[in-house]
Amino acid sequence: MTLTTTKTLILASSSPRRQELIRFLQLPFVVQASDADETTDAGLTPSQIVEELSRRKALAVLARLKADDSAPEDGVVIGSDTIVVWQGEVLGKPQDAEDAFRMLRALQGTEHEVYSGLACIELTADSAPNGEAASTEASVTRLPGAVYAKSADRLTGSCRMTVGHSVTKVGMKPLTDEQIRNYIRTGEPMDKAGAYGIQGLGSTLIQKIDGDYFTVVGLPMYLLSEMLTAHGIRVP
Repeated sequence: MTLTTTKTLILASSSPRRQELIRFLQLPFVVQASDADETTDAGLTPSQIVEELSRRKALAVLARLKADDSAPEDGVVIGSDTIVVWQGEVLGKPQDAEDAFRMLRALQGTEHEVYSGLACIELTADSAPNGEAASTEASVTRLPGAVYAKSADRLTGSCRMTVGHSVTKVGMKPLTDEQIRNYIRTGEPMDKAGAYGIQGLGSTLIQKIDGDYFTVVGLPMYLLSEMLTAHGIRVP
């Protein structure tokens, strides 16, 4: 496979943190926020949740680009999703300050896991004729860190998609209720899974991590680089 640095990355996220990390790759990119439904069926495992939502976000942006006829001729759409899991409970973004307090009070003094999923969809493959989906044929191989699949559906036509996830264990220091309230008043927890941001003031809450730091931030860079290489993009 010939690797290139000219394909455009389309980040299906409005997250400033993910945009900052994408810039590190020094590759051409654009941002298209996804409006995908983020509800999931009960019974899904954490890895299934983040992989499904990442795939859904990437497909939603791809569908919009195709509808607007604005998709780059050669590029890759990147969807990502992050959740925190504490004792089997999935913690997304807090609904309000009291929800953030509930989450942080549970997490303080204990360990939890952070799951980040990734989905990459290539734009170079031909769509099925007349907007009809080709029959779905998936060839899936489990490789380190990701599932590699070639598939088809009504939104994308025949396409090549890679989906995977990364998980990191995080230990948070003991916190008093006053410390938790003070942190919530900064506003930082309100748009973050688990109600804290490890790359900001929330870094002062974290005692240790076991795994990839960028998984906790929300975009596992090592996994993304492997997936982009599989799509013919050289990183670095």
